[in-house]
Amino acid sequence: MSIVTVQLGQCGNQIGHEVFSALCSDILGTHGLCSKNENQSYQDSCKERFFCQEESAVPVARAVLVDMEPKVISQALATAASSGHWRYSSRSHFCQKQGSGNNWANGYCVHGPRHKEAIMDLVQREAERCDRLGGFLTVMSMAGGTGSGLGAFVTQCLRDAFPSSFILNHIIWPYGTGEVIVQNYNSVLTLSHLYHSSDALLVHENDVIHKICAQLMNIKQISFRDVNQVIAHQLGSVFQPAHPAGGGSGYSRNPLGDLMETLVPHPEFRMLGLRNIPQMPESSLPYSTFSWPGLLKHLRQMLIANAQMEEGIDWQVRPPHAGSSIPCTNKPLHFNTSIANLLVLRGKDVHSVDLGSFQDPSLYTSWLNPQEAFNAWKTPRAFNKYEKSATLVSNSQFLLKPLDSIVGKAWNMFASKAYLHQYTKFGIQEEDFLDCFTTLEQVISSYTNL
Repeated sequence: MSIVTVQLGQCGNQIGHEVFSALCSDILGTHGLCSKNENQSYQDSCKERFFCQEESAVPVARAVLVDMEPKVISQALATAASSGHWRYSSRSHFCQKQGSGNNWANGYCVHGPRHKEAIMDLVQREAERCDRLGGFLTVMSMAGGTGSGLGAFVTQCLRDAFPSSFILNHIIWPYGTGEVIVQNYNSVLTLSHLYHSSDALLVHENDVIHKICAQLMNIKQISFRDVNQVIAHQLGSVFQPAHPAGGGSGYSRNPLGDLMETLVPHPEFRMLGLRNIPQMPESSLPYSTFSWPGLLKHLRQMLIANAQMEEGIDWQVRPPHAGSSIPCTNKPLHFNTSIANLLVLRGKDVHSVDLGSFQDPSLYTSWLNPQEAFNAWKTPRAFNKYEKSATLVSNSQFLLKPLDSIVGKAWNMFASKAYLHQYTKFGIQEEDFLDCFTTLEQVISSYTNL
């Protein structure tokens, strides 16, 4: 089944471009470490998901590019075409000459309704080119105006136009120190609207990825492109083909559907986080060896201690003893409770890996059977030059702190009516803000009580 990617705003278009580049360089790589047949079916499956090849020999990305300024889209189109390995369709982008001025209300209330028809026509056309549509992956930031405001509007339109398709919103969480003075307002409005129309929200935090670039990739002067490439690598490690557990020899037919079925057992819990190991500069790979028990031990501790990378993990954090029905207030400090986890393993000897440590009932909330809360996908085909790699997608309490912080900062500004006139002039009223705060307070409360 095919996935249509909708790239929204500057951030969404830059990341979307890096994702397609990462997918393409992976399927063109000769580092497969698997049989010729396995490699061929992996490549075919990836192409069916993300590319179509009807117009030319070069794969064409199944994507719609939307921005209110032309610069980033023109760059993405030109860079993709000049790579010679893949390109965007010349008829699947929409841009205007004026931006959204980092104002969510401008994107949602003005640009959205004004350009709805043109944007949804492009999406419809892209969806019709799929033999079988698996769903939509939207890529957007929360801090600005176009990605967040127009992104929330387009997601609602997708839900209305394709009520039975899966929608996964990939969102970039802004730097804590701030890029835009009203980023907390924009974030609160985005999250609460997406919570009503999306099936799941897959979150990457800029601060975390920045740290990975500095500490694991050893990049001295970190650019947005460096950050985007790490994000693209992590997304590719989830969405490239893999065999679902008990799914026979074929690759997963509907990756988005399988992902939702595995990770979102209840509509109140839609926040997904991603951890991927190992991550290191390409120049270090020839000198590194990894064992599956070592990788999984690190990944499990990263999960329970809520560490986002394999350096600086707190090894003191332990899960509560199974069978002790402690109320959630007495849980060990800093322990990150999960609702559901999906482990994706790629590379050598993948079928002999012992996954028992992730099936420990103490990792999960008490109202779900651990057998249902944990799933694994595997493939002997290596990913992007890593002989062995493991990715964990988890629905857990990982976002509680950043979410609480963003809602708190936005509420403090709202209480003093700071910058509210910027939103009311486009039609977002104080009651709308209050509704959004209520939605997110409920999300925070639900995750806290796991």
